[in-house]
Amino acid sequence: MAPTKTLSVQTDRREVLVDITARVAEAVASSKVADGIACVYCPHTSAAITIQEAADPDVALDISDKLTRLVERDDGYRHAEGNSDAHVKASLVGCSETIPVERGQLLLGTWQGIFFCELDGPRSRKVLVKVLEG
Repeated sequence: MAPTKTLSVQTDRREVLVDITARVAEAVASSKVADGIACVYCPHTSAAITIQEAADPDVALDISDKLTRLVERDDGYRHAEGNSDAHVKASLVGCSETIPVERGQLLLGTWQGIFFCELDGPRSRKVLVKVLEG
């Protein structure tokens, strides 16, 4: 079994989707696993992982904008840290994605990319990539 790879992600805004596809692909390639699955996991409660169109950067902006409109920043939350909206958004998006690996490569669709979703930045974050043979 290949060791878990840790990717560092530095964000510069409160909310931003960062395309990490190339970095995940590098982690998969270095794992030496030919066929299996890659689990991309975010160990933060106010950030998320999603797969979405990567060809047009407006898609990531649209998603971020829609999440902001759906989940208001100040909506009478009980959590006192001031980032409750980020926790709700992270729950809606999810903390991980599982991608098939074949011949050492991610089997993403033509337009798909893997995005780290910063919802309470700017921060230094990490993303874990575990490749399982199968």
